[in-house]
Amino acid sequence: MKTLSKLLFLAVVSIFVSCKQNPAETPEHKAMVAKHQEMEADHKAMSKEHSDMKDDHQQMVDSHKDIENDSLHLVTEKNHLSLLAKHSELIEAHKEMIEKHAELETKHGSGEISLEQMTAEHESMKTEHDNMKNEHQRISAEHERVTKEDQQMIKEDQEKASETETEK
Repeated sequence: MKTLSKLLFLAVVSIFVSCKQNPAETPEHKAMVAKHQEMEADHKAMSKEHSDMKDDHQQMVDSHKDIENDSLHLVTEKNHLSLLAKHSELIEAHKEMIEKHAELETKHGSGEISLEQMTAEHESMKTEHDNMKNEHQRISAEHERVTKEDQQMIKEDQEKASETETEK
């Protein structure tokens, strides 16, 4: 009887242990992994756009070399440079957030943190990601406005120069 009780106990314990689901296989974890991949894709796009912004800035600076001490163009360059710095900080903060999110995935997948902890932290990071994405869009729109404004000023400068040449 004692042996039967021990066998029954071992059977119950082994069933309980074997039924415990791998945290990485839960629907919540899989949804978090999918969101992480989306965050990484957004980060890649934001980083590429940042690189394009830096290229635009260099083109702006190069186009201003022929203009003699035009304070409007210098102000535009300064505003654009400020946007680039702000965007660079955003990109770096987003990169750090993605790294923290990857750590969250690892901790939950290994069972180091509970489903409830993972869910709470994940929701917080999703909100942070969405806020950063919105800030990126605001900076991007402002970049576009400044770039168009600068191009319009250059066009006007060229037209003035052309009129001055034909008057001579």
